[in-house]
Amino acid sequence: MAHFMSSLRNRLQKRASYHRTVQEIRSMPLDVALDLDIYQGDAEIIAQKAIYGR
Repeated sequence: MAHFMSSLRNRLQKRASYHRTVQEIRSMPLDVALDLDIYQGDAEIIAQKAIYGR
């Protein structure tokens, strides 16, 4: 049971991190995004790779 709770907590933390990352990328000023070579339309893909490594 402890492993299940630990796994669930880890997944919830990653999900929260994913959503925060997507929101940060979307709210980034355009000039900063361009300087970092980030297309804000790819926020979900970038966040997925950063958080889940896929």
